[in-house]
Amino acid sequence: MVRPRFARLPPAQQQAILRAALDEFATHGFHDASLNRVIDAAGISKGSMYYYFDDKADLFAHVARVEFERLLADVGPVARPPEPGPDAFWSAVERFYRDALTRLAAHPRVASLARTWLGASENPALQRAQLELEATVMPWLERVLVLGQSSGAVRTDLPSDLLIAVAIGMGRAMDTWLLSRPPDDTAPPPTGALVGMLRRALEPQT
Repeated sequence: MVRPRFARLPPAQQQAILRAALDEFATHGFHDASLNRVIDAAGISKGSMYYYFDDKADLFAHVARVEFERLLADVGPVARPPEPGPDAFWSAVERFYRDALTRLAAHPRVASLARTWLGASENPALQRAQLELEATVMPWLERVLVLGQSSGAVRTDLPSDLLIAVAIGMGRAMDTWLLSRPPDDTAPPPTGALVGMLRRALEPQT
């Protein structure tokens, strides 16, 4: 967890550190990233870095959290559809997913960071960070779930935490597949098919 001292830095200095860290992790991944290169690029001392973060995993987790929260804020919430019914809700989910992928494509460093994040689950420190990030976005997920249930698009016969766990698991698998596609794969991402899979898992059973 980032230390409170970091939040007391002037915003420009915070941004210099985060920008240097994003460049390093996006270029080299987590395992091959060098804290020394981040320190040099940010223009701070090694002692200062450890004054703000426990280690490389702590810095990586904070950078990922900042960038992913910024992505969610930029894309905006899953909007309440103007029309009632399940089809309108799932169309809104598909638009959100497509918008998020479009923004990632426009910011390749953040996309590279996301690939590293999704592939870092074998690291215990990053496992904890992933759980912490999921807890941060849980209120957002709960709002989307309630919106889906109120429109009749999401089943209500199972506990909400189970439905969210299913959505997170499927979403992580889909994101991993999408972000691992070869760079020369210019085919549009099959967002409709992916959201359709999620829909079939969560929609009311007849």
